[in-house]
Parts: sequence; C-alpha cells; structure tokens
Amino acid sequence: MSGPECCSNPPTLDSTSGDGHVDNFAGLNSHVTGSPHSNRAILFLSDIFGYEAPLLRKLADKVAAAGYYVVVPDFFNGDPIDLEDVNRPLPVWLKDHEPEKGFEAAKPIIEALKSKGASAVGAVGFCWGAMAVCDLGKSRLIEVSAILHPAFINVDHIDGVNVPIAILGAELDTVTPPELVNQFEQVLNAKPEVDSYVKVFPNVPHGWTTRYNPEDPEAVKSAEEAHQILLDWFDKYLK
Repeated sequence: MSGPECCSNPPTLDSTSGDGHVDNFAGLNSHVTGSPHSNRAILFLSDIFGYEAPLLRKLADKVAAAGYYVVVPDFFNGDPIDLEDVNRPLPVWLKDHEPEKGFEAAKPIIEALKSKGASAVGAVGFCWGAMAVCDLGKSRLIEVSAILHPAFINVDHIDGVNVPIAILGAELDTVTPPELVNQFEQVLNAKPEVDSYVKVFPNVPHGWTTRYNPEDPEAVKSAEEAHQILLDWFDKYLK
C-alpha cells in the first residue's frame, strides 16, 4: 500500500465544523455525534489519516443525523500518518499502528456503547479500519458491518464474518483492486446465511468516500451515492 493513489492528503476543511464534538470515550479521544439517547450506535474505524479527517467527521455527522449515535475514536493516539515526514513512510508508521490491533482497541468502545444503552451496534471501517470490522463481525460483537475501500485484508478475513456485511470498492483502487473485491463477493455468495452487498464504483480511486475533492461534482456524486448505500445498509439491520 503505497504511492499517491492511496496516500494523498485529505482535503483541508474546518475540522471543528459539524454537529459532533470531541470527548473521551472509553479512554480514547473520539469524535462523538448524534443523540446519546439513541439505542442504535455505529462505530467508525478510520483510515490512516485518523479520526480528525474532516470529510470522515462530516460523514459521521450525516449518519448521526439519521438517528444514530456515532463514535469515531482516535485509535492512533494522536499519531495519524504524516505524509510530509520522509523519515517515517507508511511501512514504518504501520509498525506502530498494525491493523491487527484494531479489534482489541475497538472492543472497549463496543462495550461502552452497550453499557450506555445501545441495543444494536454497527461498525464501518475505511481502509485501515476494515480488518478490525471483519474481526468484529467474526466475533458477533456487532449486528452489522460495512467496509469502504478496504486495505490489508484478504479472502480469509471476509470468509469468517458472521454478520451482514457491505463492501464498497473502487474501480481504480490498486490497494484492493476490483479483482480482489470480486473474490470477496464470491466467498460471500457461498454463504447465503450471511446477507451481503458488494459494489465496485466506476472511475473512482481508493479513499473516494472520505478523501474526495469537494469541488469536483462527479467525485461528490460518487461519494454521496456510497454514503446513501451505507445509510440504507444500517437502516436495514440496526433496529
């Protein structure tokens, strides 16, 4: 996973805008948004740019506005990827932030959501966060899962998921190319007991749902289509 196609800087927007706020949630700084009285909660697991990414927070606010309580934790403890740090490229950064560690980091968040009254919890992982979401789906700690432009996962990660899962891939993705997403779909089609939805979006790159150019109408259109699919998926399974 390298190169500008994957690791381009996210758009710079006012990260304090929107309806959410930063709070300590289960020991981690988190962007928290939506009504804390909602019994439907969603955990966002970010890409390598972390929980402060403006368009990720904007999406969290949009999902929360549909009636969910959404938490976007800082799983990197204030240390997202810094593309300007030439002495710490992605492979080096990943040694400190292995995707395999996401599952254990997410479990206290799930427990806290349930202790606060959430009767149904979903999780969505972007890029780095996809592996943890698959692991949560294997353990049935969540009711529904979704992964958008995933990274660092293979067929085995998908095969073990035991809850409904949506996978949104990108035609121009060299991190998880359409061929691999099609393999994911084949694995899921062989498990009719697990409902799934798989779509490869045309003419978009890795990261297109949270790192698009807000000034590009086509990019915005593709991102918003993916956002609506995500909302519909949660609405179907988080009751």
